Formats: sequence, structure tokens, C-alpha cells
Amino acid sequence: MQEKRNSRRMSLTAKLLIKNMHDTSDKPEEIEIDVLDVSKTGVGFICSAPLTIGAVYETLLKIWNDDEIHAFLKVVRIEQTKDEKYMCGTIFIGLPEMNAARIEVYELMTRIQGEE
Repeated sequence: MQEKRNSRRMSLTAKLLIKNMHDTSDKPEEIEIDVLDVSKTGVGFICSAPLTIGAVYETLLKIWNDDEIHAFLKVVRIEQTKDEKYMCGTIFIGLPEMNAARIEVYELMTRIQGEE
């Protein structure tokens, strides 16, 4: 996937609870995903379920200190992988500044550890 973000990306091991906000008949379900990266602007991940470009999903992102960030993600890119999975690029919609700051703190900590 071509780099399109201005913010530095960070890798986390996490799962997301995804609910399609455009389909009210859709029941929230936990979809198995592998988070590739997180920045203060969005999340990149791989999942086995085909999502919809432009759809907004409600998420609970479990971060490095076991806290959860409640957020809304809009799918902006999807690429199918060779092993029948989907690489998704999303952007945060209305992420509170406090949660964006938590992500920036982790980014700073990661940068400092990388310099050591």
C-alpha cells in the first residue's frame, strides 16, 4: 500500500470491534483483524471480511497499555492480498483530541526507544 499519511505510523498488536454505521440492520460483531499501523490520523489493518470503501465503522481499539480508544473509522482504501484477505486503510472521524494525544505520546516513546 502506498504511503499517504503525513503522521508517523506505529505498529500495535490489537483487535477491533467493528460495526457498520451505514447499515442499522447490521449487528455489531467482532471481526478478526491484524493491525499493521496506527497514527493519530488513522489505522491500517488486514482482515478476512470485505469492508466497504466510504463506510464508517465504530471501533474499540485496544492500545499498548490495555486501554481502549472508542473511535469511528472511515475506510479509504482496500487492497486484496494474495491469501484472500483485505488490507484496509482508514481515517479517524471525529477522534477526540485527548485520544489523538495518547497516540502521539506513544509515537514519541517509540521514537525515543528507537534512538537508544
